[in-house]
Amino acid sequence: MERRQIRLGLVGYGEVGSGLGTGLRQEGLKAIAAYDIGAFEGPFSALIQERARTAGVTLVSSPAELALAADYIISAVPGSESVTAARAYRDHLGPQHVYVDIASATPSVKRRVAEALEPSGAAVGDGGIMGSPLQDGHRVLIKASGPAAPAFHDALSPWNMRIDVVSPTLGAGSGIKIVRSVVMKGMEALFLECALASERHGIQDEVFESICAFMDARPFMDTVRFLLRTDVIHAERRAEEAGMSADALDEVGLEPVMTRSTARTLQRVADLHLKQQFGGLVPDDYKTAVEAVDRRLRAAELR
Repeated sequence: MERRQIRLGLVGYGEVGSGLGTGLRQEGLKAIAAYDIGAFEGPFSALIQERARTAGVTLVSSPAELALAADYIISAVPGSESVTAARAYRDHLGPQHVYVDIASATPSVKRRVAEALEPSGAAVGDGGIMGSPLQDGHRVLIKASGPAAPAFHDALSPWNMRIDVVSPTLGAGSGIKIVRSVVMKGMEALFLECALASERHGIQDEVFESICAFMDARPFMDTVRFLLRTDVIHAERRAEEAGMSADALDEVGLEPVMTRSTARTLQRVADLHLKQQFGGLVPDDYKTAVEAVDRRLRAAELR
């Protein structure tokens, strides 16, 4: 696909925005502007200005200025600010604009972004970032969706942005990201809780070596399948073990937030009595196990 110079605007010039701006300028994209509410006052104004100056990105002082300077706009503010940011651009955009929100937020937030911008006539899309801009810069994988996703892809993929258009439905890309974060952010919290507990027990290296030996023995998806298939049979035993793990944290003065939640989640599955349904035999397919859990949970909600 041939490279075409476009005018790009970045809403927010933090880790994500500056990573995109720096990388795209290095690729040769000439016209990049950014608006950040903290660019000219606040504790990080000097950092934002230095990042922009070093990259050759023009900082502007208002949403109106950014809309005049750009045809393609990427919003990279915190997800809690996505709708507020969109509202700030509503009166400044037109049908010639493409606006893509790549914040970590739920699909419903992205739909509210589109609703806020509807009067402008701008094409709206969303995206979910599947990695770290700190590591991958502008080449970080983005799962894009919504009406504007194809235009977003065609304009910026030639500049070595990795944009995977997953659906015409707005919010699908962000949904992949935010549900994925159940595991990705959950692992971070679990690793921290485990690291603190193992350090206080004086066995940190041994614990992580054991975890690595288990996780490295097979492809990750094989581990996922194994745990989900066997969960419907062994949830009660695993819940008891997780409870003991929580006690081990209590013993060294750590609140076992994640570990207690793990024990409760496993016990909830055990209380569905799916072991009897499956006759004590592990189902062949993990999706069969998940569907069985889901059916029992839905039935319980209706009571």
